[in-house]
Amino acid sequence: MTLLVAVIPLLAHHSFSAEYDIDKPVTITGTLTKLEWVNPHGWIYVDVKGADGKVVNWAVEFGGPNALLRRGVRKTDFPLGVELVVKGYRAKNGTPTVNGTSVKFPDGRNLYTGSSGPGAPED
Repeated sequence: MTLLVAVIPLLAHHSFSAEYDIDKPVTITGTLTKLEWVNPHGWIYVDVKGADGKVVNWAVEFGGPNALLRRGVRKTDFPLGVELVVKGYRAKNGTPTVNGTSVKFPDGRNLYTGSSGPGAPED
């Protein structure tokens, strides 16, 4: 019984390649609208204006809060309304979702946010 309990969390955690496409790197620029500093993965949401003027809210997945803290990334680094440049990889399902690898702020800070799962490319 103990072995079964130990295996279930491993099956529940997804790998990078299950959800994101390594062949579709993306850079988005927009305004931070929401922050979710939660386990197992942190999320930010960014309003991005397209060439047609239409605004799309993108979801950006990061590593978990503990992993972010080890990289020097803090929840307080993300004030709502700030303009961000996010680099990462597109979701395979075609939604406006990114596995974020870094975030650049207007003051020049560039934070490495890591990946949300095993198998992600090194940035």
